[in-house]
Amino acid sequence: MPLLTTGKKFIRDVEKSNSLAIYAPLEGGFEGRYIRRLRNSGYKTLSISARGLGDLSAYLMDVHGVRPAHLGKKTIGQDGAVGPTYFVPPVAGYQIETLPASYKGLVLWIIEGFVLSNQEKQYLIDLANSEPKIKVILELGGESYFRWQSLEEALKVSI
Repeated sequence: MPLLTTGKKFIRDVEKSNSLAIYAPLEGGFEGRYIRRLRNSGYKTLSISARGLGDLSAYLMDVHGVRPAHLGKKTIGQDGAVGPTYFVPPVAGYQIETLPASYKGLVLWIIEGFVLSNQEKQYLIDLANSEPKIKVILELGGESYFRWQSLEEALKVSI
């Protein structure tokens, strides 16, 4: 592997397929380099973990309710004992709406993607194909070297 890589092929593949599955060495370091190259080429990046996302479509593109941990305190009255629900804007939808005109789009870099079902992976593919400003990079596992492939190809292999 060369000491420095430009990342041009990676960026071309992101723009061509809209969604990539990546496999990176477990000791890390490569993700930051490729995120920096994406930012330098005009993309805003958002790194999130796949664990605990719940409903992907609601979390990424719809207003959704969350309940913070109650920390042992319970409400008394009309609300349920689980606490109040707070409504938050969609994570990706809000980022796209507030994206400056100089940016090409938003890259969702999702780590621990192996916990997602095939249906959720298919949703991410469909989201990237339907929204022209959203690109998806899903980390699916470890490898001895940094490699990537189209998320559609990775999904076909896992079925």
